[in-house]
Amino acid sequence: MTDRMEDRAYDVVVLGAGPVGENVADRARAAGLSVAVVESELVGGECSYWACMPSKALLRPMTARADARKVPGLREAVQGPLDVPAVLAHRDAYASHWKDAGQVAWLDAIGADLYRGHGRLQGKKTVAVTGPDGGEQVLTARHAVAVCTGSRAVVPDLPGLADARPWTSREATSAQAVPGRLVVVGGGVVGVEMAAAWQALGSRVTMLVRGGGLLPRMEPFAGELVGAALTEAGVDIRTGTSAASVERDNGPVTVVLESGERIEADEILIATGRAPRSEDIGLDTVGLEAGSWLTVDDSCRVEGSDWLYAVGDVNHRALLTHQGKYQARIAGAAITARAQGVPLLETDRWGAHSATADHAAVSQVVFTDPEAASAGLTLAEAESAGLRVRGVDYDMSVVAGAGLYADGYRGHARMVVDLDREVIVGATFVGPGVGELLHSATVAIAGEVRVDRLWHAVPAYPTISEVWLRLLETYRG
Repeated sequence: MTDRMEDRAYDVVVLGAGPVGENVADRARAAGLSVAVVESELVGGECSYWACMPSKALLRPMTARADARKVPGLREAVQGPLDVPAVLAHRDAYASHWKDAGQVAWLDAIGADLYRGHGRLQGKKTVAVTGPDGGEQVLTARHAVAVCTGSRAVVPDLPGLADARPWTSREATSAQAVPGRLVVVGGGVVGVEMAAAWQALGSRVTMLVRGGGLLPRMEPFAGELVGAALTEAGVDIRTGTSAASVERDNGPVTVVLESGERIEADEILIATGRAPRSEDIGLDTVGLEAGSWLTVDDSCRVEGSDWLYAVGDVNHRALLTHQGKYQARIAGAAITARAQGVPLLETDRWGAHSATADHAAVSQVVFTDPEAASAGLTLAEAESAGLRVRGVDYDMSVVAGAGLYADGYRGHARMVVDLDREVIVGATFVGPGVGELLHSATVAIAGEVRVDRLWHAVPAYPTISEVWLRLLETYRG
């Protein structure tokens, strides 16, 4: 039996205390609005405990060792295996040992009220929170409710899979022991990163990829170069391959392929996509479909509503933590402006209340060896959008800074130029260390810097960034 307490009113109620919800709360509080944040798990969300932070902590030792092995005079010192307990302990520390006291303290410091429990909409501007003890509190929002509940891993309806205790991204980033054999189903970012990490830690990894290659949302050469390196490292990559069923009792897991072949492993990781965490948050009480992605305008306000916002993964615009936090800053500004009665918001392209980068300048780094980094549109995406474009390619191995960075450096760069406006609309780099090169591309794309002005942005010599000069020279001919 629930104990219903008195309603509590706030200017803004935020569902979900991951990085996105935290940023919405921060922007609203900075403007003087009162904020309630509702969280059913750990404050800090997926990124802090089961995604960005622990996965990169697992991957960094691998990439550092790979780089060191390509430097004369150093490679001999790093030929041994990784120290697995030290790597896992480092990962645990970056995941705050799955405790959220630090992030709770931050919420308290900005003056946001935290409600632990499951939040559900109960009609317009109303959220009912069922706490861990079964008690219920009802929160009302004077101005806005922001749904920031994120996404979850999709586990396909494959015979035997549910009973096989499969890993998803959560288990893959938090496992406390290295599986001797690991089957990874999927060839996207989670699949390649976790294949790389666990192989480096000692697993024998087999990847089952339904399509023809890895990283299908990036330029084709990204998946080709990353795949070649994974194969050299010992990963068995099988493209055009699907699992038909999975078997497991108390021991190893057996994956039965559509061809009839059977693969035995200690664990199976399912990395085949994401779904919105919106199935039990009361969307039906406001005329929306439970479990659906929420369609929003560029201020992240749900279409057809004047009070409901959907920010981050749940709106399906760009399922990346940094893009969600960007949306949160935009949404926070829009919520504040509307609460203050601003008559006309800046919702034009690149306006203060418009998340334009979600369409034009999404950035992403895949932390494998080599790294794959992209910003903006691929060549195919730009052509599909009807732009008159040219792809400009360059072999990064011939850049002086790349050769100094690593013996036998292998990498490739492409910039996509809008020929009508003479601006860059996309860029992709693949190679060791390119993640830290990416932001220059993001700035050029978001700033719509003309190619003739970029000619005056002189890269320091000898750095990997000199690839920019080589790309511009190639473009000019």
